[in-house]
Parts: sequence; structure tokens; C-alpha cells
Amino acid sequence: MAAGAFINVLQITDMHLYEGAGHALAGVDTQLTYEEVLAKLLEDQAWPADLILATGDLSQDGSFAAYDRFKARFEMFGVPTLVIPGNHDDTAVMRDVFRSGLVSWRRNYLLGDWQFIMLDSTIAGSPGGHLAERELVALEECLAAHPEHHAVVCLHHHPVSVACRWIDPIGVDNAEAFFAVLDRFPHVRAVVWGHIHQDFASERKGVHLLASPSTCIQFKPRQQDFALDDVPPGYRWLRLYADGRMETAVERLAGLPSSIDLQCSGY
Repeated sequence: MAAGAFINVLQITDMHLYEGAGHALAGVDTQLTYEEVLAKLLEDQAWPADLILATGDLSQDGSFAAYDRFKARFEMFGVPTLVIPGNHDDTAVMRDVFRSGLVSWRRNYLLGDWQFIMLDSTIAGSPGGHLAERELVALEECLAAHPEHHAVVCLHHHPVSVACRWIDPIGVDNAEAFFAVLDRFPHVRAVVWGHIHQDFASERKGVHLLASPSTCIQFKPRQQDFALDDVPPGYRWLRLYADGRMETAVERLAGLPSSIDLQCSGY
């Protein structure tokens, strides 16, 4: 990689697509706002991308049609796209649809001086997260196998508190075990997730901790109970340099979906 050059990575998350068009969450047509975010992404300076990360809840109903439509759309971009499931996804259907191709569910991916590790934090039938022993073992194996690569670790659920009483209990329930693995590998640079439908950025022991807006509805930060935020959908970009440095920011649509029901008490 040339001096000053970087890998351009985009994260999209929590699309909540349905089998067919026209379905809504809290009054928001999830297919429509997803398409609007993609249109913005393709027009922004963040494009073209070298890699796209889709960090869960691709579908709200776990339908084959939703995943197939997503895969076909992203295959058209000609950019490697890595997917992982969220708590609303059907993991069996996802494994079938994303078993191969440019848009796929794979354990890890090497690009330039960076490694991207994709973890499944879902629990069948539960909104909360857990990293099974096989996921923790795979994480350690990937990190140990490529010590010369800076690492970005992706999962769906949040492994740290986001100071939101209603959503903190449905994060990763064994985060201590997760960080015990990460702490043994100084080349880990970032942990990236979805699930919380909001921008979040912090650090732990020099590791960036990042979550991104949903492409549909947004959860209001630091709330005791469920509440929607009056900010538009969006996505995150990350510029990753050969020396391990990272720059990142969130980009949003210009306006809030006009049909949103901000008084909605759940989804």
C-alpha cells in the first residue's frame, strides 16, 4: 500500500428488510430508507469502497427473498461484502444464501494490512447476544494466525454498556470472555457492531469501539425506556491505514422519514 493510502471500508447495519416491499417499522418503510441510504453512499466521497461490512438484522422476517434481494443488490456493486446475522435474522437461511460469492458470510477476510473477523453473537429466539465457545476459539485462532495484520472484529450485539437501560441487558452477556481474548492481541484496532440503532464511539485500551446508525429507525441514546430518535438513517465509513491508524465518521440522510412514528413504544 502506498504511503498515505488507506483501505476504504463502509458499514451498514440493521436494515430490517421484509420478504416484500412496503412493510414498515414505526411507520418507516425499511426498504425505502435502505435504498435511500445506498443512494447516498454511492454519491458520497466514501465511494468507491474496498470492503463493505453488513453487521446484522439484514431482515426483519428472516425471509429468503429479503436476503436474496440484498445479495443481488450488493453483488452489483462489485465490492466484497461480509455479512453476519442479528437477532432478527434466520441464520440457517442466511448460511444458504450467503454461502459463497462476493457477498458472503465468512469467518475472516484479509485486505491489505488488515484482517476482518466476523462473529455470530446471536442466540436463537432471544434478542440478546452471546459468543459461544466456538466463536471465541475462532476469534483467537484468526488473531493468532495473522499477527502482522491489524484486526477489526465485527459482531451484531454490543459488548459494552451504551448507557441505555432498556438495551444494555440485550448486549453480549459474556463480554468479559470476549475482551479476555482481545486483550492478548495488541494488533486489534477496532470492534464494530450494530443492534443499538445509533452512533456510538468510544475506546478501550486503545481499541476503537464503534456502532452505527440503522438504515431505518434510530434509537434515542441514554434512555431508560424504548424511545425513537429524531435523527435520519445513515451508515459509517472507516479509513484504515497500513500503520494501524483509523479515521471514521457517520453519514446520514438529509432528512428524517416523514412517516416515522416517534411515539412508537416498541418494534
